[in-house]
Amino acid sequence: MENSSSSSSNSVYRECLRNHAASLGSYATDGCGEFTLDDVSSPSLQCAACGCHRNFHRKIAVEGMVGGGSGDMMEYSGGDVGRMEVGERSSRKRFRTKFSAEQKEKMLGFAEKLGWKLQRKEVDDEIERFCKSVGVTRQVFKVWMHNHKNNSNSSNSSANLSSLTQ
Repeated sequence: MENSSSSSSNSVYRECLRNHAASLGSYATDGCGEFTLDDVSSPSLQCAACGCHRNFHRKIAVEGMVGGGSGDMMEYSGGDVGRMEVGERSSRKRFRTKFSAEQKEKMLGFAEKLGWKLQRKEVDDEIERFCKSVGVTRQVFKVWMHNHKNNSNSSNSSANLSSLTQ
């Protein structure tokens, strides 16, 4: 039997990943090797081999699939049920910003000056000028502040405690 493909003919559904023992707190799949249709003329969402819905089967992207023929397959090797296919995810991958030591020092000083909050309207122009001078956008600075405010507070408090105990 042929593999089922989606309406755009870019996907193939392989082995069933449904956890049949989830209610028991365990993990067990049924061993179905690939999604198979009962009748090719009427596309069903139930697998003829295992009876599970098509969404329980691992979806892979297929390049060059025309009229049900098999072309070059581009398979995602992660194996996790919740992951997206390769072509869908790659265009939306997040860019990770790298900061120089000088940028970090300047942002740390300015964040401490602001009290680790960007919510005050009277300092909006000052924040914009600072971001331009450092070379980051306001959103990037906001995220950096969010990610580092706890580290800064804990290091300051531990430094204060160590100076008090000596």
